[in-house]
Amino acid sequence: MATMYMVQSFQLKGRKLEAAGPPRLAKTAEAAIAAAERLAPTRAGVIAYSQEADVETDTYDEPRVLFKTGTLPQGLME
Repeated sequence: MATMYMVQSFQLKGRKLEAAGPPRLAKTAEAAIAAAERLAPTRAGVIAYSQEADVETDTYDEPRVLFKTGTLPQGLME
C-alpha cells in the first residue's frame, strides 16, 4: 500500500459550489498542507487529505483530512 496526498479546491459559480479542477497530488503531507494554504485565499474552500491505496488490487482506505478551510461540499469527509 502507498500513501497518496491530495489537495482539492472548490469555487463558487453563482450559488453552486464546484471543484476547481481535478485534485492535485503532493509528495508529502506537509507539501499537501502547504499547497492548500497557498490556494485558500483564492478559493471558496480547500481540503488536503491523505489516502492509503493499493493500485494493484484497486483498494483504497478511508481518506484522512490533513487540512480544511472555507466552504466545502456538505458531507465531504465528515
